[in-house]
Amino acid sequence: MGIEKDINQSKFRNDYQKAGINLIYTFNWMTEKMKILFEKFGLTSQQFNILRILRGAGQPLSTLQIRQRMLDKMSDTSRIVDRLILKGLVKKVICKTDKRLVDVSITEKGKKLLAKMDEHEYEMDAVFNNLSESEAKTINKLLDKIRQPK
Repeated sequence: MGIEKDINQSKFRNDYQKAGINLIYTFNWMTEKMKILFEKFGLTSQQFNILRILRGAGQPLSTLQIRQRMLDKMSDTSRIVDRLILKGLVKKVICKTDKRLVDVSITEKGKKLLAKMDEHEYEMDAVFNNLSESEAKTINKLLDKIRQPK
């Protein structure tokens, strides 16, 4: 099934326009698929991203450091962290290098939730079950190329 059928548009100005619209449409489609999975665990994709960043860092990070690593650069990191604190998934800790600052670390509850979610990674990967590994590598190269400055 092509983008033309999915959005009921039979003509595009050129292949660049079609590629751009296809990327936007596919992003939204994938976001919806992931949203369903995250909702099972009471998280948003941004909350999940922050938890993964903190677990991977293995040490407390400032909200600025978290934001630099996030997929969604437009997010309000502090607000998302505050919601994760309310859920008991992260906590604020005094910065070791500057006692005037506060860093964020993942709690045991947050680590356990991610471990539980890790058991469902196959559901996330299933979004790509129509692609071979070679095709996935090609898509990665092409998407990286799009973001490269001229």
